[in-house]
Amino acid sequence: MIGKLSGVLSEKNPPQILIDCQGVGYEVDVPMSTFFNLPALGEKVSLLTHHVVREDAQILFGFATPPERDAFRQLIRISGVGPRTALGVLSGLSAADLAAAVTAQDASRLVKVPGIGKKTAERLLLELKGKLGADLGACPPAGAGAAHGDVMQALLALGYSDKEAAAALKGLPVDLGVSEGIKWALRQLAR
Repeated sequence: MIGKLSGVLSEKNPPQILIDCQGVGYEVDVPMSTFFNLPALGEKVSLLTHHVVREDAQILFGFATPPERDAFRQLIRISGVGPRTALGVLSGLSAADLAAAVTAQDASRLVKVPGIGKKTAERLLLELKGKLGADLGACPPAGAGAAHGDVMQALLALGYSDKEAAAALKGLPVDLGVSEGIKWALRQLAR
């Protein structure tokens, strides 16, 4: 599959762009957040992509950042949410805003996106809970050890919410391993 494209930006017709990669032009659909950050025509551009293959088409979706692409991939895993709907959600909300909405279970943010009603917003929040907020919303603080993410996942697996797990890990010492980090976090939660 095609995971990244680097080339010259040839055309911009929202939400589609054309990237010339050494003589081969790739049509790529991008969310508006990526579209507004594109360079001028004729400039070099590099995008992460997600390649969708259907019976009647092959479509490339492009993203400026890994969190955007990860959010897109989580959205399209939900039954009834296709690539166009996921692109619409990411055009209306940044990946960080979407993660914050999922963590807070705030449907009012999603309802502001065109084409997303109250029931759909609530279903998206339910389906993404524990998946998107944990990945994008609870990033390890600067200087956190490599075990931070593993400890976070362990706390989520034990049934703690994203918010509880993130609060427990606020003062996690950098030099702790995974098992020591879990013990430390559980002591924080017990207070």
